[in-house]
Amino acid sequence: MLIIGERINSNRKSIADAILAKDTNAIQREALLQGKAGAAILDVYCGTLNDDEEPEAMAWLIQTIQSVTKIPLCIDSININTLEAGLKVYTGQKPIINSINAEKEDYGEVLPLVKKYKTAVIASCVDDEGIPQNFDDASIVGIKLVEDLLSAGLQLEDIYFDPIIKSLTKDTQAATLVFELMSFIRNKYPDIHITCGLSNISHGLPERQLLNRAFLVLAIEHGLDAPILDPLDFNTMNLIYATNAILNRDNFCTEYTRAYRQGKFTQI
Repeated sequence: MLIIGERINSNRKSIADAILAKDTNAIQREALLQGKAGAAILDVYCGTLNDDEEPEAMAWLIQTIQSVTKIPLCIDSININTLEAGLKVYTGQKPIINSINAEKEDYGEVLPLVKKYKTAVIASCVDDEGIPQNFDDASIVGIKLVEDLLSAGLQLEDIYFDPIIKSLTKDTQAATLVFELMSFIRNKYPDIHITCGLSNISHGLPERQLLNRAFLVLAIEHGLDAPILDPLDFNTMNLIYATNAILNRDNFCTEYTRAYRQGKFTQI
């Protein structure tokens, strides 16, 4: 299981303030805490800034984080200049671009960066028609996107397929559609990664953490192996250890037992 830590995100006021103030210690503390909690990858997002400010901020964030940790980073932006600004200063293990999709314009802009900097990439199941509304359309878009990336020279292990989650308030079948798509992609491409954020599923509903955690457990069963979440949410992290053990994805319950010995379950 590859946990992608989501906390370095300028939608959080504390992070936005730290970026504007160039507060190195605050950003580095967030990076180190997430790594200690179990994050294998850190997502880095500063998209709430103005377009002309975002590239410089991303470059600063990447350098600030990489000065204290070797954890791979996921460079998260819809601004092509921001993506390249981050990639230019990036060092260490292979980065991930968040994201590319099947829209003609987006694909044409992002793919050259993927190839130039030899990155991995989150592949979002969206095309010029928008987010597919049923399994048949979603599977067609997903297969085309993955096959195009493979034809461009990527390996399956460098593709993180994102089925795109909608809120249950917009579509009560949103989760079951995603599960069906996850299982389909996992079976067709066993070596691919499957990722998603959790929070969209519960948008607009009370007790969102309850829904997010229930969705996570079921998504793991259907092939999710790279969730984007807050690794400092210990109850959610503990559910991952327990779910993998129950699904026989944790040989001899090694990770589950290690988490127990490290005292992580005392946070419940």
